[in-house]
Amino acid sequence: MLGDIATLPMNADECTTMNSTIMTRSRRPTIPSPSAEGRIHVTRNVPAITQSGTALTSPASHAGRVTSGRTGEPVTGLGSPSMHPLFHPGRHPVVGHRGAAGSAPENTLAALDAAIGEGAEVLEFDVRLAADGVPVLMHDPLLDRTTDRSGPVRERSSEELAAADAGYRFSPDGGGSFPWRGRGGGIPTLREVLERYPFTPFLLELKTVEAAEPVRRLLVELGAEDRTIVASFFERALLPFREGAIPTAASRRRIGLLWLRSLLGLPAPRIPDRVYAVPDRYRDRLHVPTVRFIEAARRAGYPVHVWTVDDPARAALLWGRGACGMITNYPERLLAERNRLFPAEAG
Repeated sequence: MLGDIATLPMNADECTTMNSTIMTRSRRPTIPSPSAEGRIHVTRNVPAITQSGTALTSPASHAGRVTSGRTGEPVTGLGSPSMHPLFHPGRHPVVGHRGAAGSAPENTLAALDAAIGEGAEVLEFDVRLAADGVPVLMHDPLLDRTTDRSGPVRERSSEELAAADAGYRFSPDGGGSFPWRGRGGGIPTLREVLERYPFTPFLLELKTVEAAEPVRRLLVELGAEDRTIVASFFERALLPFREGAIPTAASRRRIGLLWLRSLLGLPAPRIPDRVYAVPDRYRDRLHVPTVRFIEAARRAGYPVHVWTVDDPARAALLWGRGACGMITNYPERLLAERNRLFPAEAG
Protein backbone atom coordinates (compact mmCIF):
# COMPACT_ATOMS: atom_id res chain seq x y z
CA MET A 1 0.00 0.00 0.00
CA LEU A 2 2.98 2.32 -0.34
CA GLY A 3 3.53 4.75 -3.13
CA ASP A 4 6.99 5.77 -4.21
CA ILE A 5 8.32 7.02 -0.91
CA ALA A 6 10.95 9.24 -2.46
CA THR A 7 8.32 11.20 -4.38
CA LEU A 8 5.79 11.71 -1.62
CA PRO A 9 4.88 15.41 -1.38
CA MET A 10 5.79 17.18 1.85
CA ASN A 11 5.25 20.76 2.83
CA ALA A 12 8.09 23.13 3.67
CA ASP A 13 7.75 22.72 7.43
CA GLU A 14 7.98 18.94 7.18
CA CYS A 15 11.07 19.15 4.97
CA THR A 16 12.79 21.64 7.30
CA THR A 17 12.02 19.53 10.36
CA MET A 18 13.31 16.37 8.72
CA ASN A 19 16.52 18.00 7.51
CA SER A 20 17.26 19.39 10.95
CA THR A 21 16.69 16.12 12.77
CA ILE A 22 18.08 13.46 10.45
CA MET A 23 21.46 13.35 12.22
CA THR A 24 20.13 13.67 15.76
CA ARG A 25 17.29 11.13 15.95
CA SER A 26 18.89 7.68 16.04
CA ARG A 27 17.50 6.28 19.31
CA ARG A 28 15.94 2.83 19.00
CA PRO A 29 12.43 3.08 20.47
CA THR A 30 10.89 0.81 23.08
CA ILE A 31 7.51 -0.72 22.35
CA PRO A 32 5.07 -0.96 25.26
CA SER A 33 3.75 -4.46 25.83
CA PRO A 34 0.24 -4.79 24.41
CA SER A 35 -2.52 -6.10 26.64
CA ALA A 36 -5.14 -8.58 25.53
CA GLU A 37 -8.58 -7.00 25.38
CA GLY A 38 -11.55 -9.31 25.07
CA ARG A 39 -12.02 -11.92 22.43
CA ILE A 40 -14.05 -12.65 19.33
CA HIS A 41 -16.19 -15.77 19.20
CA VAL A 42 -16.15 -17.29 15.74
CA THR A 43 -18.34 -19.71 13.88
CA ARG A 44 -16.02 -22.51 12.75
CA ASN A 45 -16.13 -25.50 10.43
CA VAL A 46 -18.55 -24.44 7.73
CA PRO A 47 -18.52 -25.67 4.13
CA ALA A 48 -17.94 -23.52 1.09
CA ILE A 49 -21.03 -22.44 -0.83
CA THR A 50 -21.57 -21.85 -4.52
CA GLN A 51 -23.34 -18.74 -5.75
CA SER A 52 -26.46 -20.79 -6.35
CA GLY A 53 -26.53 -21.78 -2.70
CA THR A 54 -25.23 -25.32 -3.10
CA ALA A 55 -22.77 -26.56 -0.49
CA LEU A 56 -19.43 -27.52 -1.97
CA THR A 57 -17.22 -30.41 -0.95
CA SER A 58 -13.52 -30.16 -1.59
CA PRO A 59 -10.42 -32.25 -0.84
CA ALA A 60 -10.24 -30.32 2.43
CA SER A 61 -13.92 -29.64 3.06
CA HIS A 62 -15.21 -28.07 6.27
CA ALA A 63 -17.77 -29.88 8.37
CA GLY A 64 -20.84 -28.04 9.57
CA ARG A 65 -23.73 -26.11 8.11
CA VAL A 66 -24.15 -22.70 6.51
CA THR A 67 -27.01 -21.27 4.49
CA SER A 68 -26.72 -19.13 1.39
CA GLY A 69 -27.58 -15.46 1.65
CA ARG A 70 -29.59 -15.90 -1.54
CA THR A 71 -31.64 -18.94 -0.65
CA GLY A 72 -31.97 -18.99 3.13
CA GLU A 73 -30.84 -17.47 6.37
CA PRO A 74 -27.49 -15.67 6.14
CA VAL A 75 -24.31 -16.88 7.74
CA THR A 76 -24.14 -15.81 11.37
CA GLY A 77 -20.62 -14.49 10.94
CA LEU A 78 -18.16 -13.12 13.45
CA GLY A 79 -17.88 -10.52 16.12
CA SER A 80 -20.14 -7.58 16.83
CA PRO A 81 -20.97 -4.69 14.50
CA SER A 82 -20.05 -2.19 17.24
CA MET A 83 -16.68 -3.76 18.13
CA HIS A 84 -14.50 -4.03 15.03
CA PRO A 85 -11.48 -6.13 16.01
CA LEU A 86 -9.08 -3.96 13.99
CA PHE A 87 -9.80 -0.86 16.10
CA HIS A 88 -8.17 -2.17 19.26
CA PRO A 89 -4.39 -1.72 19.70
CA GLY A 90 -4.25 -4.40 22.40
CA ARG A 91 -5.69 -7.19 20.27
CA HIS A 92 -4.13 -9.41 17.62
CA PRO A 93 -6.84 -10.44 15.15
CA VAL A 94 -6.22 -12.86 12.31
CA VAL A 95 -7.70 -11.57 9.05
CA GLY A 96 -8.57 -13.79 6.10
CA HIS A 97 -6.82 -12.39 3.01
CA ARG A 98 -9.29 -12.46 0.10
CA GLY A 99 -11.10 -14.95 2.30
CA ALA A 100 -8.78 -17.87 2.87
CA ALA A 101 -6.98 -17.59 -0.45
CA GLY A 102 -4.62 -20.45 0.36
CA SER A 103 -7.51 -22.88 0.75
CA ALA A 104 -10.05 -21.77 -1.87
CA PRO A 105 -10.26 -19.44 -4.88
CA GLU A 106 -9.63 -15.86 -3.75
CA ASN A 107 -12.48 -13.36 -3.34
CA THR A 108 -15.18 -16.01 -3.72
CA LEU A 109 -17.92 -17.10 -1.35
CA ALA A 110 -16.04 -20.38 -1.05
CA ALA A 111 -12.93 -18.55 0.19
CA LEU A 112 -14.90 -16.37 2.59
CA ASP A 113 -16.66 -19.41 4.03
CA ALA A 114 -13.33 -21.21 4.29
CA ALA A 115 -11.86 -18.27 6.22
CA ILE A 116 -14.68 -18.43 8.73
CA GLY A 117 -14.25 -22.19 8.96
CA GLU A 118 -10.57 -21.69 9.77
CA GLY A 119 -11.40 -19.16 12.48
CA ALA A 120 -10.63 -15.82 10.82
CA GLU A 121 -11.92 -12.90 12.89
CA VAL A 122 -12.13 -10.43 10.00
CA LEU A 123 -12.68 -10.97 6.27
CA GLU A 124 -10.56 -8.95 3.82
CA PHE A 125 -11.50 -8.70 0.15
CA ASP A 126 -11.11 -6.49 -2.92
CA VAL A 127 -13.86 -4.59 -4.72
CA ARG A 128 -14.14 -3.00 -8.15
CA LEU A 129 -17.05 -2.22 -10.50
CA ALA A 130 -18.66 -4.38 -13.17
CA ALA A 131 -19.87 -2.87 -16.46
CA ASP A 132 -23.33 -2.22 -14.99
CA GLY A 133 -21.86 -0.28 -12.05
CA VAL A 134 -22.38 -3.10 -9.55
CA PRO A 135 -19.57 -3.55 -6.98
CA VAL A 136 -18.07 -7.05 -7.26
CA LEU A 137 -15.28 -8.90 -5.48
CA MET A 138 -12.20 -8.97 -7.70
CA HIS A 139 -8.57 -8.05 -7.19
CA ASP A 140 -7.22 -7.78 -10.73
CA PRO A 141 -8.51 -5.45 -13.45
CA LEU A 142 -8.46 -8.46 -15.80
CA LEU A 143 -10.22 -11.80 -15.49
CA ASP A 144 -7.34 -13.82 -16.90
CA ARG A 145 -5.37 -14.78 -13.77
CA THR A 146 -8.17 -16.31 -11.71
CA THR A 147 -11.09 -17.28 -13.99
CA ASP A 148 -11.96 -19.12 -17.19
CA ARG A 149 -12.64 -15.79 -18.91
CA SER A 150 -10.38 -13.04 -20.22
CA GLY A 151 -10.46 -9.30 -20.60
CA PRO A 152 -11.30 -6.37 -18.30
CA VAL A 153 -13.69 -6.86 -15.40
CA ARG A 154 -15.11 -3.41 -16.17
CA GLU A 155 -16.38 -4.64 -19.55
CA ARG A 156 -18.52 -7.48 -18.12
CA SER A 157 -21.86 -7.11 -16.35
CA SER A 158 -22.29 -8.46 -12.85
CA GLU A 159 -24.45 -11.26 -14.29
CA GLU A 160 -21.70 -12.24 -16.72
CA LEU A 161 -19.16 -12.21 -13.90
CA ALA A 162 -21.43 -14.40 -11.77
CA ALA A 163 -21.41 -16.95 -14.59
CA ALA A 164 -17.60 -17.07 -14.77
CA ASP A 165 -15.71 -19.92 -13.15
CA ALA A 166 -13.83 -18.07 -10.42
CA GLY A 167 -12.10 -21.26 -9.29
CA TYR A 168 -10.82 -22.27 -12.70
CA ARG A 169 -7.16 -21.39 -12.18
CA PHE A 170 -6.85 -22.05 -8.46
CA SER A 171 -4.18 -24.67 -7.82
CA PRO A 172 -2.95 -25.51 -4.31
CA ASP A 173 0.08 -27.37 -5.67
CA GLY A 174 1.53 -24.99 -8.24
CA GLY A 175 -0.38 -26.25 -11.24
CA GLY A 176 -0.42 -29.95 -10.46
CA SER A 177 -4.17 -30.00 -9.89
CA PHE A 178 -7.16 -27.67 -10.17
CA PRO A 179 -9.68 -29.02 -7.66
CA TRP A 180 -12.05 -26.04 -7.85
CA ARG A 181 -12.69 -26.02 -11.59
CA GLY A 182 -16.44 -26.02 -12.11
CA ARG A 183 -17.01 -25.90 -8.35
CA GLY A 184 -15.75 -22.54 -7.12
CA GLY A 185 -18.79 -20.48 -8.06
CA GLY A 186 -18.74 -17.17 -9.89
CA ILE A 187 -17.56 -13.70 -8.95
CA PRO A 188 -19.84 -12.50 -6.14
CA THR A 189 -21.31 -9.04 -5.77
CA LEU A 190 -20.61 -6.94 -2.70
CA ARG A 191 -24.32 -6.99 -1.90
CA GLU A 192 -24.25 -10.79 -1.73
CA VAL A 193 -21.35 -10.70 0.69
CA LEU A 194 -22.83 -8.03 2.96
CA GLU A 195 -26.13 -9.89 3.15
CA ARG A 196 -24.50 -13.28 3.59
CA TYR A 197 -22.39 -12.19 6.58
CA PRO A 198 -24.57 -9.67 8.47
CA PHE A 199 -22.39 -9.48 11.60
CA THR A 200 -18.93 -10.15 10.21
CA PRO A 201 -16.23 -7.45 10.46
CA PHE A 202 -14.75 -6.58 7.07
CA LEU A 203 -11.62 -4.95 5.70
CA LEU A 204 -12.72 -3.85 2.23
CA GLU A 205 -10.10 -2.68 -0.25
CA LEU A 206 -11.27 -0.44 -3.08
CA LYS A 207 -9.28 -1.10 -6.23
CA THR A 208 -10.54 1.99 -8.10
CA VAL A 209 -11.65 5.51 -7.27
CA GLU A 210 -14.86 5.13 -9.29
CA ALA A 211 -16.05 2.33 -7.01
CA ALA A 212 -16.06 4.56 -3.93
CA GLU A 213 -19.52 6.12 -4.15
CA PRO A 214 -21.42 2.95 -5.18
CA VAL A 215 -19.73 1.05 -2.34
CA ARG A 216 -20.47 3.81 0.18
CA ARG A 217 -24.15 3.84 -0.79
CA LEU A 218 -24.39 0.07 -0.44
CA LEU A 219 -22.73 0.05 2.98
CA VAL A 220 -25.22 2.66 4.18
CA GLU A 221 -28.20 0.89 2.62
CA LEU A 222 -27.37 -2.40 4.34
CA GLY A 223 -26.22 -0.86 7.63
CA ALA A 224 -22.68 -2.20 7.32
CA GLU A 225 -20.84 1.07 8.07
CA ASP A 226 -19.73 0.22 11.61
CA ARG A 227 -18.36 -3.22 10.78
CA THR A 228 -16.46 -2.24 7.64
CA ILE A 229 -13.08 -0.55 7.38
CA VAL A 230 -12.41 0.75 3.87
CA ALA A 231 -8.86 0.73 2.51
CA SER A 232 -7.46 1.93 -0.80
CA PHE A 233 -4.18 2.87 -2.42
CA PHE A 234 -5.87 6.10 -3.47
CA GLU A 235 -6.56 9.00 -1.14
CA ARG A 236 -9.42 10.21 -3.36
CA ALA A 237 -11.22 6.90 -3.03
CA LEU A 238 -11.39 7.29 0.75
CA LEU A 239 -12.88 10.79 0.84
CA PRO A 240 -16.57 9.80 0.53
CA PHE A 241 -16.21 7.38 3.44
CA ARG A 242 -14.49 9.88 5.71
CA GLU A 243 -17.19 12.43 4.96
CA GLY A 244 -19.80 9.82 5.84
CA ALA A 245 -18.01 8.79 9.06
CA ILE A 246 -17.27 5.30 7.71
CA PRO A 247 -13.91 4.16 9.11
CA THR A 248 -10.93 4.01 6.77
CA ALA A 249 -7.37 2.68 6.72
CA ALA A 250 -4.49 4.96 5.79
CA SER A 251 -3.75 5.37 2.07
CA ARG A 252 -0.33 4.48 0.65
CA ARG A 253 0.71 8.15 0.68
CA ARG A 254 0.00 8.40 4.41
CA ILE A 255 1.77 5.09 5.03
CA GLY A 256 4.81 6.39 3.15
CA LEU A 257 4.80 9.62 5.12
CA LEU A 258 4.73 7.78 8.44
CA TRP A 259 7.53 5.49 7.26
CA LEU A 260 9.71 8.51 6.51
CA ARG A 261 8.85 10.30 9.74
CA SER A 262 9.46 7.20 11.85
CA LEU A 263 12.82 6.69 10.12
CA LEU A 264 13.79 10.18 11.29
CA GLY A 265 12.42 9.70 14.79
CA LEU A 266 9.51 12.07 14.23
CA PRO A 267 6.06 11.39 15.69
CA ALA A 268 3.19 10.10 13.60
CA PRO A 269 0.96 12.81 12.13
CA ARG A 270 -2.72 12.93 12.96
CA ILE A 271 -4.71 11.33 10.15
CA PRO A 272 -8.44 10.99 9.38
CA ASP A 273 -8.14 7.19 9.38
CA ARG A 274 -8.56 4.64 12.16
CA VAL A 275 -5.81 2.14 11.34
CA TYR A 276 -2.72 1.44 9.26
CA ALA A 277 -2.88 -1.68 7.08
CA VAL A 278 0.56 -2.08 5.52
CA PRO A 279 2.51 -4.56 3.39
CA ASP A 280 5.20 -6.54 5.16
CA ARG A 281 7.51 -5.58 2.31
CA TYR A 282 7.02 -3.01 -0.42
CA ARG A 283 7.92 -4.36 -3.87
CA ASP A 284 9.80 -7.18 -2.13
CA ARG A 285 12.55 -4.75 -1.10
CA LEU A 286 11.51 -2.26 1.53
CA HIS A 287 10.50 -3.49 4.97
CA VAL A 288 7.54 -1.36 6.06
CA PRO A 289 6.43 -2.36 9.61
CA THR A 290 9.71 -1.57 11.32
CA VAL A 291 10.01 -1.21 15.08
CA ARG A 292 10.03 2.58 14.66
CA PHE A 293 7.02 2.58 12.32
CA ILE A 294 4.89 0.46 14.64
CA GLU A 295 5.84 2.39 17.75
CA ALA A 296 5.15 5.76 16.10
CA ALA A 297 1.70 4.58 15.04
CA ARG A 298 0.94 3.06 18.45
CA ARG A 299 2.00 6.22 20.30
CA ALA A 300 -0.48 8.16 18.19
CA GLY A 301 -3.21 5.60 18.86
CA TYR A 302 -3.26 3.83 15.49
CA PRO A 303 -3.12 0.01 15.36
CA VAL A 304 -0.88 -1.46 12.66
CA HIS A 305 -2.07 -4.49 10.66
CA VAL A 306 0.27 -6.28 8.25
CA TRP A 307 -0.31 -8.13 4.96
CA THR A 308 0.29 -10.71 3.63
CA VAL A 309 1.81 -12.87 6.40
CA ASP A 310 1.59 -16.65 5.97
CA ASP A 311 4.57 -17.76 8.07
CA PRO A 312 3.77 -18.19 11.80
CA ALA A 313 7.35 -17.34 12.75
CA ARG A 314 7.15 -14.07 10.83
CA ALA A 315 3.81 -13.29 12.45
CA ALA A 316 5.32 -13.93 15.89
CA LEU A 317 8.17 -11.52 15.14
CA LEU A 318 5.75 -8.79 14.01
CA TRP A 319 3.51 -9.33 17.03
CA GLY A 320 6.61 -9.02 19.19
CA ARG A 321 7.28 -5.63 17.63
CA GLY A 322 3.80 -4.44 18.55
CA ALA A 323 1.84 -5.08 15.35
CA CYS A 324 -1.80 -6.02 15.83
CA GLY A 325 -3.61 -7.84 13.02
CA MET A 326 -2.11 -10.32 10.58
CA ILE A 327 -3.73 -10.54 7.15
CA THR A 328 -3.10 -14.04 5.84
CA ASN A 329 -4.05 -16.61 3.21
CA TYR A 330 -3.99 -19.29 5.94
CA PRO A 331 -6.01 -18.12 8.97
CA GLU A 332 -5.92 -21.46 10.79
CA ARG A 333 -2.13 -21.60 10.60
CA LEU A 334 -1.68 -18.15 12.14
CA LEU A 335 -4.44 -18.57 14.71
CA ALA A 336 -2.52 -21.45 16.26
CA GLU A 337 0.51 -19.20 16.72
CA ARG A 338 -1.57 -16.24 17.92
CA ASN A 339 -3.34 -18.38 20.51
CA ARG A 340 -0.02 -19.73 21.72
CA LEU A 341 1.38 -16.22 22.19
CA PHE A 342 -1.82 -14.61 23.46
CA PRO A 343 -3.92 -17.37 25.07
CA ALA A 344 -6.43 -14.87 26.46
CA GLU A 345 -7.50 -14.14 22.87
CA ALA A 346 -8.13 -17.77 21.93
CA GLY A 347 -11.70 -18.38 20.79
